[in-house]
Amino acid sequence: MREFHGIEDLRSAKGEQLGVSGWYTISQEQIDRFADATGDHQWIHVDQARAKAGPFGTTIAHGFLTLSLVPELAGEVYRVTHLGMVLNYGLNKVRFTAPVPVGSRIRGAVELTDVRDVDGGVQLVSTTTVELEGAAKPVLVAEWITRLLI
Repeated sequence: MREFHGIEDLRSAKGEQLGVSGWYTISQEQIDRFADATGDHQWIHVDQARAKAGPFGTTIAHGFLTLSLVPELAGEVYRVTHLGMVLNYGLNKVRFTAPVPVGSRIRGAVELTDVRDVDGGVQLVSTTTVELEGAAKPVLVAEWITRLLI
């Protein structure tokens, strides 16, 4: 875990790869709970028998489930101390580049793409690349915007 002691410390890391999270296993229970929370019960996610005969040979995680794990994965990579509040400000770009099969493991690599001043703090843009264990290409790439307020 990389730790930054305030905003000024963080500025110096602009453009750097901040690190990589640990591996995170995607379970069917988690996929089912996400389906219940979002109402997305498409068979490729929740019907194990049908999915076995489908294009991926098993159920796969929702793309938005993978995206929703970005804050947790990034939280293993870095943190900033001496702040008043951190706000999720949105996303610039998200690409779901490959499926995430149930039982597989993912991790996030985080790059600090931009740091710019805003009223009361800074706005960060971080690019998180979610990797699938054993795969040559990532499963998700997202530019995430957060605001760090002092």
